[in-house]
Amino acid sequence: MFVCLGNICRSPMAERIAQKRAADAGINHVRFTSAGVSNEEEDNPMDPRAAGELERHGYNSAGHRAHQITADEVREVDLVVCMEPMHLRCTQRFAPEATNLTLLTDFDPEAAPGSGVDDPWYGGASGFTTTRLAIEAAMDGLLDWVRENGL
Repeated sequence: MFVCLGNICRSPMAERIAQKRAADAGINHVRFTSAGVSNEEEDNPMDPRAAGELERHGYNSAGHRAHQITADEVREVDLVVCMEPMHLRCTQRFAPEATNLTLLTDFDPEAAPGSGVDDPWYGGASGFTTTRLAIEAAMDGLLDWVRENGL
């Protein structure tokens, strides 16, 4: 199974959180990756604020390089998890046939339907904490989906 967590800033956080949480749960047949909807950060490392937030909470931040998601990638993965509604719409525009798109907050029973995860890029470090917490809140639901769909 291959799950792509899409967006520029938050997606590497979601990728690394999902990797660790899946490994901790013994779910080893899933490959998580991340991608942005634009190429503006192509080949850049993870934002240092995101990396610091991850490292402080026991997640690996090493080795990430940004890339833009492609229509082929959308077709190849089992699930594309977008961080906010705008990214979902962007992905639908270049992969209109895709039926494997969802929002991360769809896996969080406490999140408002369609709400998405706010982008911390333009704010301070505390936004990355809020983002981490939102991602973690959705992980049990995402991993339940993986178990239920054990492709």
